[in-house]
Amino acid sequence: MDMKAHSAVQDGSAGPAASAAGIGRFGALSQRILSGGLVRLSAAIGTVATGAAVGVAAGLAAAIALAAPGAALAAYPEKPISLIVGYAAGGGSDFIVRSLAPFIEKELGGSARVIVMNRPGAGGEIGFAAIADATPDGYTIGLINSPNVVTIPIERHARFSLDRLDPLYNLVDDPGSFVVHKESPFQTLADVAAFAKANPNNVTVGTTGIGSDDHLAMLMFQRLTQTQLTHVPFPGSADAHRALLGRHIQVTSMNIGESARAREGDPIRILGVMTEKRSEQAADVPTFKELGFDVKMSSLRGLAAPMGLPPEVRTKLVDAIAKAVQHPEFQDIARKAYQPLRLLPSDQYAAELKTQEATFRTIWKETPWLK
Repeated sequence: MDMKAHSAVQDGSAGPAASAAGIGRFGALSQRILSGGLVRLSAAIGTVATGAAVGVAAGLAAAIALAAPGAALAAYPEKPISLIVGYAAGGGSDFIVRSLAPFIEKELGGSARVIVMNRPGAGGEIGFAAIADATPDGYTIGLINSPNVVTIPIERHARFSLDRLDPLYNLVDDPGSFVVHKESPFQTLADVAAFAKANPNNVTVGTTGIGSDDHLAMLMFQRLTQTQLTHVPFPGSADAHRALLGRHIQVTSMNIGESARAREGDPIRILGVMTEKRSEQAADVPTFKELGFDVKMSSLRGLAAPMGLPPEVRTKLVDAIAKAVQHPEFQDIARKAYQPLRLLPSDQYAAELKTQEATFRTIWKETPWLK
């Protein structure tokens, strides 16, 4: 298997991760066996009535073996696994799962296939809901992004809830950044703040949707600077970045892994990164805190399944993911693409999401981000 090959994509989304969006460097337990076993069991019982005792014994033994849940589980996966991404093709979320999918296939063994499917919209809610609503059989998993997966059910009546998702493994922890076009008059964060203060609602900021880390970071900056910015949500970071390149918006709030990769070939300037210390992905970029704006924000990106997977299937899937993320070739791909890996097994990942949920519920009570 060519481990650099990207998984197939459906629903008209593009193929290879980095080039999918066409924007330079940035755009980048089945029940069938069980049912069959029961049919065979019924047929075998019918054979009893014919008096063919020897045939009955053999038929019953085979049928019972086929009907046993273990037989069905042993075959997993016997068909392609859909991996849903709640954002458009070409962004950081899309890139990391397309890069990882071939390694998961290898670890699952046999003829396993993982097909990435983009379900963008509503800040990730459409994709998250598709994961939560799927049959918990191991054939639908997906990428969930925090804080979106946490904040969306807090801010509105959502089509999913966090307790309907089973966190399997976290992959990335990607801090936020503010980006402008290289020809923008904004050279620093202070320039943005000064212009916004003098021109309320005249600075447009692109994000990946309401309640996203990008949006919350924009609101934090807005409150700190006592300014009023204009929020422009997009289906994904690739779309927001494309709008920035076309000079349709003035600022993009996006993760540093995405902006650091983008600046290799696109005319952009990263004004600051939202971390306590400078990011390894862009060590030359100052932190917001260094520049006098104490804004810290990042996005976890990890794999999840609908709650209720059969234990044997879940174990096999989690083990395959855990081995895949440790593969040196995958880690090299992630490093070269500025993806800041933070590998958390299921229990640690679930605990991190619960902590975030409690934090954002408190923030929502004090300062709702929709008001």
